[in-house]
Amino acid sequence: MTNLVFVWLQFALCVGLIGLAGMRLIRYGDALAELTGLSRSWIGLILVATVTSLPELVTGLSAVTIAKAPDIAVGDVLGSCVFNLTILAFIDAFYRKEAVYSVASRRHILPATFGVILLSASALILVLSAQGTIPNIGHVSLGSIALIGLYALAMKVIYQVERQNHETSKQTSNNLSLKTALMGYALASIVIVGSGVWLPFLGVELARAMGWSNSFVGTLFIALATSVPELATTIGALRIGAVDLAISSLLGSNLFDVLILALDDVAYQPGSLYAQVSSLHIVSALTGSIMSGAVIVALTYRPVSRVFRIGSWVSIVLLALYVLNVVVQFIHGD
Repeated sequence: MTNLVFVWLQFALCVGLIGLAGMRLIRYGDALAELTGLSRSWIGLILVATVTSLPELVTGLSAVTIAKAPDIAVGDVLGSCVFNLTILAFIDAFYRKEAVYSVASRRHILPATFGVILLSASALILVLSAQGTIPNIGHVSLGSIALIGLYALAMKVIYQVERQNHETSKQTSNNLSLKTALMGYALASIVIVGSGVWLPFLGVELARAMGWSNSFVGTLFIALATSVPELATTIGALRIGAVDLAISSLLGSNLFDVLILALDDVAYQPGSLYAQVSSLHIVSALTGSIMSGAVIVALTYRPVSRVFRIGSWVSIVLLALYVLNVVVQFIHGD
């Protein structure tokens, strides 16, 4: 019992550290947008999204190389994608000034669409790898090469569109110098990386102590912990009214998370990572893909009404899909 409490305390401390660092990221990210003249959407999609996804990157690499827990790595990546999209539902519920989907830029449709493509591709790779139909180059699956190529294509297309529709960020109350903003950005990144190395070991201990499967722990608890920066930066963005920064950060994190899946496979020496993990991860990938599609519908349709004065019907769907995925992972986890 004492060991179980100790594991949970360590887990809570790790989440707290990631959360505090994530709260600082939004301040420095917004300052960099103002100081460099770049749009908040671009800063959120690339700069903030990359850093908030560092826990998934470090956790995944640590899980497949040191902890020898591939299900933790894959569950973390895909579970984080699902949770990030669920955060959009909470944004809609708690941002009471206006209907979020009606004020958000339509440019978010493009990264959301690439999210559908990358997550669907991940599900397909997992299915085909389980059947042994995807060849490897050395120990690396060709599926990972495809994911890296799709991510590169997404970044190129999004960058070109941003250049064509460039809007500089609005002036804010930031009084930071460029040097201070960059140093703060780097320090917050270091804290997130250090916490990310710690997480997979806590995940394995938590699964063992509670009698849960690694896939369930990775999909729910580790994914929740590594998504704390996204949650923290989202709250920070809403506090300064930067809705587009919040949304672009979440959608950009999902794109980078799928890239992490490929990087985890490269680091996994025994062979194809996708062939060694639970087939339940396919459910998470497909759930994330459907949720991304729902976000595209919301950004196109731009609903303003609220169901029971809570959030739009799209947000209700996002929340329901998240709960469904968690229930499936828990019931059917080995």
